[in-house]
Amino acid sequence: MKKTNFNHLESLYWVFTQVCNDQCAHCYNDSGPHGGRLSDEECLQIISNLPDEIDRIILSGGEPIAMKKQLFLILDALKERYGSRSQIMLQTNGDLLTGEILDVLIEKGITRFDIASIDRYHKKAGEHLMNLVELFDSRGVDGSDKDPLIDKENYVKPKLSWGYWGATEDMWLGGNWARGRALKNSIWKKDPKHNFCAVLSGGIGFLNGGEDIPQEISIQLWKINPCCPGTYKAMGDARTEKISQVLARVSASPVFQRIDRGDPLGMGESVGISRAYAMARTEELDNICLWCDEFFKEHFDIEKLDKK
Repeated sequence: MKKTNFNHLESLYWVFTQVCNDQCAHCYNDSGPHGGRLSDEECLQIISNLPDEIDRIILSGGEPIAMKKQLFLILDALKERYGSRSQIMLQTNGDLLTGEILDVLIEKGITRFDIASIDRYHKKAGEHLMNLVELFDSRGVDGSDKDPLIDKENYVKPKLSWGYWGATEDMWLGGNWARGRALKNSIWKKDPKHNFCAVLSGGIGFLNGGEDIPQEISIQLWKINPCCPGTYKAMGDARTEKISQVLARVSASPVFQRIDRGDPLGMGESVGISRAYAMARTEELDNICLWCDEFFKEHFDIEKLDKK
């Protein structure tokens, strides 16, 4: 059933900072010590523009703890607005996490921690995992569910828990990383048959969710996106627009309806771009996300929701 009221969101992934203590070669949003950032006022304005009900909010970066004071401000504002109605999750590389900081984060309402750096691409390459195990154990944080919470039946986990994972050639480099330094460094997986749009963190279900995955959108700093990598231009500006109104607006577009179905090869059919042409360009570009970029750059105006 198609949604008509977007004031309830199942999952929000918000990269509120691109400041990071590291500068990984594979980073899709060019995070680093001098990465993009928002002012405190912009963060608060974005929170005021979020839907009235959100089942879970994932805060990410960059490295959120590198902007510790701003992270605390955001957590206080989210608690004031949503109370215990939303589960707050933190995605971090874990490098800057200490017992003192962990205590504050738990006190401010975070109930799920995901260490997203246990791979060969990050600076410490997972060598700090055992230290993190000891740290979380000392605070009674359950570590039995280590994998990302991506299934519809499991995307909210109210108990205090943590998990860990990282970039792999099969998953996170397959489509997600045709962006940023990974693209510049040519370490993204070149596979035109890999449809990242059809998995969680891709565009599938961003309007209506699905049987197996929750409805999820991404905000990269202020840019409202149907997916984690983001479209060539954002659907809207979370600093100045209500997210529910942006989603309602794009939901009328056949282009975004196809993205919601995880079908970027068919998204251009309503504006005269055939599936065969989209497949040929994806083959030439070696990546479905790069075809999506080209489509929105050359064929479709997101602001007007019409062909160029």
